[in-house]
Amino acid sequence: MTSTVAKICRYPVKGLSPEALETVTLAEGRGLPQDRRFALTPGTTAVDGPTIPWMPKSGFLTLLNHEKLAKLTTRFDDDTGMLSIERGGKPVAKGNITTTVGRGMIEDFFAAYMGKDAPGRPRLVESEPGAMLSDHRNAVVSLINLASVKDLERVTGAPIDPLRFRGNVYLDGLDAWTEFDWVERPITLGDVKLTITNRIDRCGATSVDPETGERDLNLVKDLQRGFGHIDMGVYASVTTGSAIATGDHLRLAD
Repeated sequence: MTSTVAKICRYPVKGLSPEALETVTLAEGRGLPQDRRFALTPGTTAVDGPTIPWMPKSGFLTLLNHEKLAKLTTRFDDDTGMLSIERGGKPVAKGNITTTVGRGMIEDFFAAYMGKDAPGRPRLVESEPGAMLSDHRNAVVSLINLASVKDLERVTGAPIDPLRFRGNVYLDGLDAWTEFDWVERPITLGDVKLTITNRIDRCGATSVDPETGERDLNLVKDLQRGFGHIDMGVYASVTTGSAIATGDHLRLAD
């Protein structure tokens, strides 16, 4: 069975909306460029300056506890550092988040938008060079098998938007759950070589509809009930960098 890259996504600000890419160049030991480069912390999280090392997701504003973040659509411009935010298709905030002034403008917006839903004034932070503010301590790429998501729909009895799982690479043309057999195995995507490191265990953030911001499914419970685990997707580390694009084939090493 031929498997191909169906979709590529990055998430420049942790917890905010995905950005679809047609192609991306990956480097050894790194995740997608700009992926989880920034994050929002509540006032209760102690940070020393705007640049921070990796920390657990409990230190950030995420969909796990702040589903209204999904009601926003964001876009980050690599060249200008500009983060644009829309709500309901209308622009609501904009700022260069690589500068103190721009970060302050975005923080002002989130302080008003989150209100009492976030303790203290939200602060926009950036990862250290070479780091990612993802749920995984190491810089990785997350892969989602669309057939596994489809199989989970048998249990939920409702359609599931694969973006609930906030993956980087969505794969088409596989048997359901076959990705779990790849752990510790090398694969290639186009000309990129990766090693699958581990399965991804899921949390309540997947309960949030990425379009509406409503908490309408309990996918952690459904995974456990239907399959005896709470995993969806796998993490991979890049061992040989190159470009990947939608339509590229996945190959398993011998």
